[in-house]
Amino acid sequence: MEQGSEENMESSWTLLSWLASAVMVFGGAVPYVPQYQEIQRTNNTEGFSTRVCLVLLVANILRIFFWIGKQFELPLLLQSVVMILTMLAMLHLCCSIQSSNRVSTKQHHITDLDLLYFWSWSSFEDYLMFCFAFTLLCAFVTFLFLDWVLFVEALGSLAVMFEAMLGLPQLLQNYNNRSTRGMSVKMVLLWTAGDIFKTTYFVINESPTQFVVCGAVQISIRS
Repeated sequence: MEQGSEENMESSWTLLSWLASAVMVFGGAVPYVPQYQEIQRTNNTEGFSTRVCLVLLVANILRIFFWIGKQFELPLLLQSVVMILTMLAMLHLCCSIQSSNRVSTKQHHITDLDLLYFWSWSSFEDYLMFCFAFTLLCAFVTFLFLDWVLFVEALGSLAVMFEAMLGLPQLLQNYNNRSTRGMSVKMVLLWTAGDIFKTTYFVINESPTQFVVCGAVQISIRS
């Protein structure tokens, strides 16, 4: 009887663990669903800062290379892949909307090498090109310094530092617009709930210190 009870508890714990891992993998992308729908509904991107995508793309590409140097939990690696795909989907939508609403024929591309229009390019392909070039650069540098523990730890710290600053681009966007119109409130609430959940997950699973610090900073900023 006692053995059966222990087996049931173990089975329940395993199920809970799998559920928590699934939430970690896909939970980070969920807040962007209402924002995606809001942009589609209004046919306007002014309320959403695409620099949020920049921050998360850089953070998660760096996190993948951090994993190469220091293998942490697989769900956190998969979360990065899902988040990169989500940010690319957001950028694709924003580029499509901006293209259809564009009045001027003047377009800006990454190949113009004009810092004034950095991350304000006209086509989705420019953003893909940036991600590809940044990934190649990270791969090259990581290959050179992979055996250097200090570099690997610094890579992880850099990744979570970018992620911790996630809310800053949206804050600046709202300030410049003098309004939060077009920004999904549901996205912000889900951001906060996600930060609390993942920080708890990091602590329970004894994830690298960088992740715990990142989660704590994000909760503080949201508060």
